[in-house]
Amino acid sequence: MGSRILTFIIKHPLIPTALADQYLAGAVLLGAAPCTAMVFVWSYLTKGDAAYTLVQVAVNDLIILVAYVPIVGFLLGIGGIAIPWATLILSVVLFVVIPLVAGIITRILVVRRYGIDYFNTVFVNKFNKWTIIGLLLTLIILFSFQGKTILSNPFHIVLIAVPLILQTFLIFFITYGWAKAWKLPHNVAAPAGMIGASNFFELSVAVAISLFGVQSGAALATVVGVLVEVPVMLTLVKIANNTRKYFKN
Repeated sequence: MGSRILTFIIKHPLIPTALADQYLAGAVLLGAAPCTAMVFVWSYLTKGDAAYTLVQVAVNDLIILVAYVPIVGFLLGIGGIAIPWATLILSVVLFVVIPLVAGIITRILVVRRYGIDYFNTVFVNKFNKWTIIGLLLTLIILFSFQGKTILSNPFHIVLIAVPLILQTFLIFFITYGWAKAWKLPHNVAAPAGMIGASNFFELSVAVAISLFGVQSGAALATVVGVLVEVPVMLTLVKIANNTRKYFKN
């Protein structure tokens, strides 16, 4: 009986192999990109140490610049998924290096001319709504291309979402518990767990589109990651706030 069941599973997989490889690639692109932006929100909601959060975000930026390409290439290579390395490197340059350099130059010029207070209170706030609009527009475009796939294969969405949710919870509790064991204060432990669990989904979506196309399973997997991350991270914020009493500080 067991052999018959195994044979049936092999002959009738839940997801076709080619599509499964695409989903796997999207999950790798998502998981290998440490969070750099939304973690400020999660840290604020848990009353985290702002200076610690800033340092961790800076470290994550450096990790992306140095390690994202080799990590993605290594993990996808293990899965037998061939990728154009030149495209992967170019994607990181376009979506990380150039914006980072442009941001540094812009900050230097604005601060030099108008001062640091103007930069922090006026200039930066001008772009808040455009950032949200850009992200929403990207998601709308992706869903317009992926709408048929989502409606025809809702079970695939569930199969993508479940492991993403599990790994987010797992990483958070490992990091959060480790911080508790090290007797770190809650305002460090909470953002540490959030930083470890969250991902730079904007980068993963952009790279997935560059490597595999806007209608690919990889792009769909990263979009599912975007939709899953926000409610999951808000749940973890609630857990962190409810367990504050178990920390000395």
